[in-house]
Amino acid sequence: MRIIGLTGGIASGKSTVAELLKDMGIPVIDADQLSRQVMIPGESAYNAIVSEFGTSILNNDLTINRTALGKVIFADPAARLRLEAITHPAIRRRAEEELLQLKQTGARVVIYMAPLLIEAGATSRVDEIWVVYVDRETQLKRVMARDQVTMEEAQQKIAAQMPMEVKKLHGSVVIDNRGSKEELATLVRELWEREVLQKQQ
Repeated sequence: MRIIGLTGGIASGKSTVAELLKDMGIPVIDADQLSRQVMIPGESAYNAIVSEFGTSILNNDLTINRTALGKVIFADPAARLRLEAITHPAIRRRAEEELLQLKQTGARVVIYMAPLLIEAGATSRVDEIWVVYVDRETQLKRVMARDQVTMEEAQQKIAAQMPMEVKKLHGSVVIDNRGSKEELATLVRELWEREVLQKQQ
């Protein structure tokens, strides 16, 4: 089974690319979804996060308020590292379980989408890396529009990640998402044809 790691910077369009691939019938494992699962009350990561960051990050129903937690970790790199030390091992276990299930169903190609694939040292989990790329100016505009935040807050979020210009150097395939959604859809189909289907023949 061939595992393609899909990554990119914040607001680069990773989820859009993943949705396009899913619509083509390709199984996608989403590390963001897994991170939500491991933060559910009763999960071991949940208890460790509340113990580490306190009850101020909780909603009234005791679920973790990801926005409140996000504000803490985007403002403090040390706090982000503490959170990642809790969540990454739990996400890895979930990912391995899902990959095994897909392998048992006979899946030939699987997409593993993870924003922090490279930063988290999870590249050994995949056979190759596809990076969704946008330039910094486009990224800044998209973060501000998507998250309804100021330029300063958007810059803070972008600064918390590996710069896009560095990240794209890790990709065996770089998907340029500076254009329209229609252009992206065409590009993804062409890439799949060239990089996967033709190589399977």
